[in-house]
Amino acid sequence: MRNRTMASSTDSSTAVDDEVRQLYERYQAAESDAERRGITLEMGELDGRRHAEIYAALEDE
Repeated sequence: MRNRTMASSTDSSTAVDDEVRQLYERYQAAESDAERRGITLEMGELDGRRHAEIYAALEDE
C-alpha cells in the first residue's frame, strides 16, 4: 500500500515514468535518424524538467 502523504509525488513520478516509456517506445519505432534525434531532444527536455523539480524540492527542505 502507498502512503497517502506520498500520493502527489508518486502521481508525478508515475506521469513522468509514463512519458519516458512513451518516448522510448516512439524512439524504438522511429524510422529515421532525424525522427530519433527529435525524440532524443524531447527526452533531454524531460530530463531537465525532472532535475529542476528535484532541485526545487531540495531548496524547499
